[in-house]
Amino acid sequence: MKKPTLIRITTVPLSLDKLLEGQLAFMNEYYNVIAVSADGPELKDVLKREGVKFKAISLTRKITPLKDLIALWNLYKFLRKQNPEIVHTHTPKAGIVGMLAARMAGVPIRIHTVAGLPLMEATGAKRKLLNWVEKKTYACATHVWPNSIGLRDFILKENFTIPSKLEVIANGSSNGISVDYFDPSLFSEAQNTSLKESIGIPKNDFAFIFVGRLVGDKGINELVAAFKNLQKKQANISLVLVGPLETALDPLDSETILTIKTHPKIFSVGYQKDVRPFFAFAKALVFPSYREGFPNVVLQAGAMGLPSIVSDINGCNEIIIPNVNGSIVPTKDMEALEQAMESTLNETKDYSEICRKHIVDNYRREHVWNTMLDRYRKLEQDLL
Repeated sequence: MKKPTLIRITTVPLSLDKLLEGQLAFMNEYYNVIAVSADGPELKDVLKREGVKFKAISLTRKITPLKDLIALWNLYKFLRKQNPEIVHTHTPKAGIVGMLAARMAGVPIRIHTVAGLPLMEATGAKRKLLNWVEKKTYACATHVWPNSIGLRDFILKENFTIPSKLEVIANGSSNGISVDYFDPSLFSEAQNTSLKESIGIPKNDFAFIFVGRLVGDKGINELVAAFKNLQKKQANISLVLVGPLETALDPLDSETILTIKTHPKIFSVGYQKDVRPFFAFAKALVFPSYREGFPNVVLQAGAMGLPSIVSDINGCNEIIIPNVNGSIVPTKDMEALEQAMESTLNETKDYSEICRKHIVDNYRREHVWNTMLDRYRKLEQDLL
């Protein structure tokens, strides 16, 4: 029996790699899966791992009207040729181009996953434009899957679409987490000490960690300032920043950049393909982001047994339960962040088993995949 065709679209291949790791291969057992994104260096490893077909469409993350129209036309022609049962998009640009093209091509099931909304921090004319893009995307979709309850509520509040189109899959998250891969028992104390020392962190320091892009809306300005203040009072602490410094779209304050470069207890290690060794020696994640969908980093840290200090935003405040597996602070509040870091530092109870159990029980990757597969099949049945 011929398998139905499922086309999954992201803007750039890095999203195929990070947002849908393992999921494409899982779905390929039940569907003829074709991945679509712009071309890029990550593709070779992604396609080898997932074992799916691929089509390159020149999508860009920025607002590029002419290029977007060309991408829309090329994607429309591709969808007409493939005649898929389902088109499922991720990321804002892939969402608007993919849903428009799928509707034009007559694809019966058109799903867009919402995993964070950049418009939350936009104002003025840019906010109006981004609002219009979201409304148009959801109008072209038959189903919209926010990956957190908070995102669903925000979409309803802004009247972006009708309630019947919205559904949060499983307990949230676009892909869940591999709790067998993110497992602290895979790393020995000797390995942890060796990596810590190789970076230059004193052996007995309490290491806070941040994982993600080093940009303003991840709360890095507040984090660096809070750490700087706390370190004056608590000498035996370090801050490890794991992620690339981006200067194009949302650059850090010049003072923050200078502090990162010169502070003896801040260690910026850049992008790391495997973040687990850094989680393994760290004691707590600090993630003061301004906006998220459903942050994988918080799931990863929890699975590695770390408590998390997060901002009070959707996704983060759904994963973290105060005084159980971390703490929640107001966004953009440096003083509250510093206080939470100090409380975590002075905590005597070991929360590592509780933190890991919470993730294993609620966000295991296979549960998310199977729930999504069930929804696909139900939507196909509804068409008969």
